[in-house]
Amino acid sequence: MKNKTVIITGASTGLGKETAQYFLERGSNVIMNSSNASNLEMTFQSLGSPANAAYVAGDISKRETGKKLVETALEKFGSIDVLINNAGIFAPKPFLDVNETDLERFWKVNLLGTYVTSQEVIPHMLEQGRGAIINIGTVLVDHAIDGFPATAPLTSKGAIHALTRQLAAEFGKQNIRVNTIAPGIIRSPLQGKIGVEDADSLAGLHLLNRIGEAREIAEAAYYLASAEFITGETINVAGGHTVGHAI
Repeated sequence: MKNKTVIITGASTGLGKETAQYFLERGSNVIMNSSNASNLEMTFQSLGSPANAAYVAGDISKRETGKKLVETALEKFGSIDVLINNAGIFAPKPFLDVNETDLERFWKVNLLGTYVTSQEVIPHMLEQGRGAIINIGTVLVDHAIDGFPATAPLTSKGAIHALTRQLAAEFGKQNIRVNTIAPGIIRSPLQGKIGVEDADSLAGLHLLNRIGEAREIAEAAYYLASAEFITGETINVAGGHTVGHAI
């Protein structure tokens, strides 16, 4: 992946920030995005303001943000080799309490953001004759948990899983690979945002009896970015979360 250009949305904190750092350390060019301009700038500076990186602030559910990401990648580095659709939001709420505003918020950020950003990037991958898109879903799409009601975000994430397979089918002959990473419980700021004070208390959800680390998602993304014979797959990075249960 050295000298390849990677666009990462939601890159100012958590999984996105760790993934950006992982690719930068290995010589990739990285375009970072976040809707929070100040956080994004601080993250860029905390990474050492590297010459092989740039950042674009903007709401990923708006097409103009995707256009700006494409323009920046092409102007600075001349190609778009990988898109990692990491930007997303997640929060539990009982089904009967969910309203239309909740649904719109999750669908706009999670699904629409992934959809329109991919639409902006794929034409350039077609011109290049190659490319990789990595979407971020969740193991909860295939492994529902009583006590963690999250139908609103899960419907948007489930749609992303379906979108991955269809895009892989539509663009496979053009050498554009599309895959999903489905994380389990990963140590990140997300846990605090949804009210989980001790993320390690959820270790038992995984057969490995620990939660994951953000770097393990970055490792999976790097692998999928360079694995040229994998497409249409959902890779669970979840310590056995979907495989079985400990008793």
